[in-house]
Amino acid sequence: MLANFRTLSLPAFRGPVLVDTLGLPRYWAVVWAAFLPADLAPATVSKKLSQLEAFYQHADTQLGLGRLDDALADFDVEVLSTALEGYFLTLRNLPSFTPASEDRWQVALQFITEIAQRVTRNYLQLGSLTVLSGKFERLELLHSKLHIGKRRRPEQIRSLPADVVEFLYELLDPESRTNPFQNEVSRWRVYVLFILMLHQGLRRGELLVLPADAIKSSFDRDLQKERFWMSVRYNEYEDDPRSSKPSIKNAPSIRQLPVSEVVALIVQEYVSNYRGRVGHSFLINSQKSAPMSPEAVSKTFQKITNSLPTSLRKLLLDHTRNDSVTAHAMRHTCAVVRLNQILAEGVEMNDALQRLRAFFGWSRDSEMPLRYARAVFEDRLSSVWRNEFDERVSVLRSLPSRLK
Repeated sequence: MLANFRTLSLPAFRGPVLVDTLGLPRYWAVVWAAFLPADLAPATVSKKLSQLEAFYQHADTQLGLGRLDDALADFDVEVLSTALEGYFLTLRNLPSFTPASEDRWQVALQFITEIAQRVTRNYLQLGSLTVLSGKFERLELLHSKLHIGKRRRPEQIRSLPADVVEFLYELLDPESRTNPFQNEVSRWRVYVLFILMLHQGLRRGELLVLPADAIKSSFDRDLQKERFWMSVRYNEYEDDPRSSKPSIKNAPSIRQLPVSEVVALIVQEYVSNYRGRVGHSFLINSQKSAPMSPEAVSKTFQKITNSLPTSLRKLLLDHTRNDSVTAHAMRHTCAVVRLNQILAEGVEMNDALQRLRAFFGWSRDSEMPLRYARAVFEDRLSSVWRNEFDERVSVLRSLPSRLK
């Protein structure tokens, strides 16, 4: 099972650790987790370990408690193959195939392969190393091409339809009569969520870890104007007290983003007049003045979805194959618009994609921008968003009168 250890005396056991039915750490799982990329978010590590635990539990039933770790230590290819093949058949015989089944299989295969590689590296005698390398190649050849089901086609990225976004601007205006959130504080909290996700392309976790002073400014002498920016990084002022902790996905996701004056004004209005005097440093509050949870964000967007007219929900379903407005849909829409802007400036596609990688926190070799590039040419949002996304008339129109 997955357990969380908090100890200073055993650094390797801090954080999520797999333990067996006796409560003892699963040795090779601890080793494997220690060598996972350091920039993986804690939630991603926990997910991988949970998937690996399913394989361990299968091996405990098939081979006996602790026998999988013993087989890895001895590099017993026959036993390891038996465990993998039995697990593969178990997943294949489930009543229905789900992508999660393939993910569990790939984690199990990755685990065995990577631990086997480490075991073979530790043999210094040439004869033993040759034998073990041969066994490893056999293990890899036997199982690396196996898949539980057909591989998923890459998700088709689609931004929100322009009519839906226009409706959301009007609906979520804090002074709108149709705003579904009752009090002024809630309205401003949701408005800031909406604006930062749509205009800055922030992931849910990235937004929730921001401190209240996330937006900085300085005077640009060359342009003779104030410039604003935000750093997407973990809150340095305090540890996160939430039981369900939001996180930043990986190292490339830690970045600095330009912020328009309009967006900076909206956030400052919220911080100064609606965030309140709370006992924490995080930007976004819950209704109880605690740091907002990821689950609360999802519930917020479900309430927004419920406020859409039937015609717009049908349009959303036809356009995105989903009739709900989600937090991540804001990021999809922002990416399509930003790429459209960059291309409209005459920037070559390759350079435009690199700019997009930097803005949205993707690694330099990520294929995500290519998927958004297809969406740009499908959606043709330039006719809707014109040339200026952040300074668009709808944003200014939706600002309360004291900010205009």
